[in-house]
Amino acid sequence: MDAYIFIIIICAIVIVSFIFNIISRKTNIPSVLLLMGLGVGMQQILLNYDFAPDFSSPLEILGIIGVIMIVLEAALDLELKREKWPVIWKSFLIAFISLVVTSLAISFFIRLFFTDIGFLSAIVYAIPLSVLSSSVIIPSVTNISRYKKEFLTYEGTFSDILGIMVFYMIVENLDVDGVNELAFAVGGNIIITVAVSVILSYVLLYLIQNIKGSARFFLFLSVLVLLYSVGKLLHLSSLIMILMFGILLRNHKVVLFRQLEVWLNDKKIKSVFNEFNMIINETSFLVRTLFFVVFGITLPLETLLSSYVWLISGIFLLVSYLLRFLLYYIFEKRNIASQVFIAPRGLISILLFFAIPESLRREGFESGVLFVVIIATGLIMAISLIATRKEKDQDGINTAAAETNLGENERLP
Repeated sequence: MDAYIFIIIICAIVIVSFIFNIISRKTNIPSVLLLMGLGVGMQQILLNYDFAPDFSSPLEILGIIGVIMIVLEAALDLELKREKWPVIWKSFLIAFISLVVTSLAISFFIRLFFTDIGFLSAIVYAIPLSVLSSSVIIPSVTNISRYKKEFLTYEGTFSDILGIMVFYMIVENLDVDGVNELAFAVGGNIIITVAVSVILSYVLLYLIQNIKGSARFFLFLSVLVLLYSVGKLLHLSSLIMILMFGILLRNHKVVLFRQLEVWLNDKKIKSVFNEFNMIINETSFLVRTLFFVVFGITLPLETLLSSYVWLISGIFLLVSYLLRFLLYYIFEKRNIASQVFIAPRGLISILLFFAIPESLRREGFESGVLFVVIIATGLIMAISLIATRKEKDQDGINTAAAETNLGENERLP
């Protein structure tokens, strides 16, 4: 392909993605669905010209960078304040219990449909289908109440982080025999990684506040990606490094040791956070855009014609929403309808699905299931948000009418 044509296509995709974001804000239709639709359309154009490039390598690279961006973006959204503690612990519990219970339930049905699949393989397939997508939730809940918006933002963020951590802890310890040995290996790995992460995060914060120059943020982004990759090669839980750096940058005053207050300047760190957060958001937008379009291009559409795919997807969705309703009923009790149905799957689900090791892959488990689940959860969320907006508008009309009637009654003799 000619270099200029390639550049034109990439730029056009980014521009269209920006337009999709505007459409998403106006209609509550997730931009994820529009991007995948664009990818599917491009797939048909490429097939029409008998052009079938291999996207496996770009998809893998975008996937790795995407995971790092999502965890870092999620960590930068985690504001640790005392007054937000009730929202934080409730949303964390719901995210954690939902991930565990939904993964176990879905893995049960996977083993029911595929009798030759092992428990570990079933769990690894179930986790991507159980993780909520904060990258879809956060831009979609701008028009609901402040409490629900905060709650869903925290829940989606925790679900992303926990889902990624649990998934990689399982697949990176496949050679460990026995529950005790697994617990020791995972526990030791986490302790070492957390200790190293805290030290490196403080060092990076100290350096980043003192380095002057326009390219310092991409320098430190490169350092983080480098640390992640090296950690992976050393079989450490590398995402904890990314998570710790993001949390410390966002909440440096809360988690800062007193002895280090002399080293870190509050005003400089705040300035660093604002600029770094903007760059992360912009980079995440680009990575998400390219990833979902490439995913749409590589999607085998013939799998969507299988009634088996739709049956499995339908059962997974039913199980997920039933469990979600029960959890919200226990913790929130009332006015939970809109929150229950705001449970989209997205980029993390796709990334984890394609990160399943060959040793755990099972032929016949189609990626069409993942595609259907992503589309269905996105549409259900859109319908829920539209219904919530209509109720809100109707409440506003009723309130205005009541105030008008009250004013007229007061003027009567």
